[in-house]
Amino acid sequence: MATLMYGGPIYTMKEEGHQVEAVLTKDGKIIKIGSKAELEAAYYGEIDKKIDLQGCTMLPGIVDSHIHLIGHGERLIRLDLSSCKNRQEVFEAVKAYSLGLKDGDWLIGEGWNENLWDEPTPLHKAELDKIVPDRPVVLKRICRHAIVVNSMALEAAGINEKTKIPAGGVISTDVDGRFSGVLKDSAQDLIYSVVPEASEDYLLRAIKASIHDLYRLGITGVHTEDLNYYGNFEKTLRVFIRAIENDGLKFRAHLLVHHGVIEDFENGGFSFHSGNEWIEFGAMKIFSDGALGGRTALLSEPYDDEPSTNGVAIFTRDELSKLVGEARKHNMPVAIHAIGDLGFEYCLDAIEAHPLKGPGRDRLIHAQILREDLIERAAKLPLVLDLQPVFLQSDFPWVIDRIGTSRLEHAYAWKTLIDRGIACSGGSDAPIEYPDPFKGIDAAVNRVANGKVYGAGQALTVYEALSLYTKGSAYAASHENDRGEIREGNIADFTVIDRDLFTIPKETVAETKAVMTIIGGEVVFESSSNFF
Repeated sequence: MATLMYGGPIYTMKEEGHQVEAVLTKDGKIIKIGSKAELEAAYYGEIDKKIDLQGCTMLPGIVDSHIHLIGHGERLIRLDLSSCKNRQEVFEAVKAYSLGLKDGDWLIGEGWNENLWDEPTPLHKAELDKIVPDRPVVLKRICRHAIVVNSMALEAAGINEKTKIPAGGVISTDVDGRFSGVLKDSAQDLIYSVVPEASEDYLLRAIKASIHDLYRLGITGVHTEDLNYYGNFEKTLRVFIRAIENDGLKFRAHLLVHHGVIEDFENGGFSFHSGNEWIEFGAMKIFSDGALGGRTALLSEPYDDEPSTNGVAIFTRDELSKLVGEARKHNMPVAIHAIGDLGFEYCLDAIEAHPLKGPGRDRLIHAQILREDLIERAAKLPLVLDLQPVFLQSDFPWVIDRIGTSRLEHAYAWKTLIDRGIACSGGSDAPIEYPDPFKGIDAAVNRVANGKVYGAGQALTVYEALSLYTKGSAYAASHENDRGEIREGNIADFTVIDRDLFTIPKETVAETKAVMTIIGGEVVFESSSNFF
């Protein structure tokens, strides 16, 4: 039997402004679009359910093209420090959380961000030792490219003055030359290697919390990278299958495959796009550099506020090229984290040296600090730039101190990228940012941070911004033929919102709320029961 949806603006995203009056779905697919009267007449005997949008706006299902699905769930179920406005609030939250832990438990928290504080200096292990002296503490910075730990965690990992710093990592010292407790990028693995492994039940709880939260935000699917962080490939994949397939939590997960588990992936008999309509595998994930907050994003010139460094290369230029070559041996595209311009340059060099000849599309994730020559090179390649517009609201104005004004012309330059014909998609990088897609669209359209407009010339139209999260995400995952638009034959995934994004004042875009989320023709979230 079929479902008929009507009663509000329905934007197909075929082109700007294109609408239809009604949509008919059956067996998880869009069967027909057109006028309500025509569809009712043609399918009179098949329609057994009607959804009256009551003036709300229906869009193709929104897909976050870069997220860490389990990580977002962890942020929801354990200590979250992202709202702390100063050090004291962090200390109070950590102390309160520690009181509820069992003997032997590690204290793990998420999301501290010194750039939000009056005193923008990272936490120190000595401060954590005073607050929690009886158990190891690991607090992840908002970017997840740095952690701060207490002395017990350092001892558990065997880290001391003789410890060799891993390539692509940093172990920070204080003014006295002693370990500060801050570890960056690959150096974090020294700690993570001794953190007790998360149980499957814990991971299942996290992934379910994450999916339910995304339902509420109108998100119907994600491109996510989780398979290398929770013990092993098989266990983490098993949790996805338990949640989405076995427990019937309908959701579409496109899984990027970290290069560290690529052998497990292949030994399991998997390949690019293998899986099913709910869980499928995507590109091989690699990191080229770190993040701007911790000054580990790899820049071609030193940081303005720390001239002694230009960031961290997770891999040398040759090593990164070899990793891309390894992906090609597995007939895989790559998805490479690249924030700084030199990190981005390394990626282009590697992709040009090893062109993709198999299925899929290469993507470079973040692309925040670029140069004109890099944009010209990128425009000549069949790749996707996976953007996180919401970063602008978190990064400005402090990022100007990091990179200076001379590099701003090609920083967060989304309009330039789209005008040059480069395919782009849109994500949040949750749990780094909260995955509300309308906050991301707002950032892309209005470019306002802390009440000030930054880079007005790089602002996108509403249609361009929404396309990042619909057509753009579909294209990045090689699903442009069955996802991203409301058209006959596509999957029946829809996001229904409380206002018409194309007619409201653009300054109010961030206030948009999802009122219904539909995946495979099934309503998985609704804010009220008045639609039926």
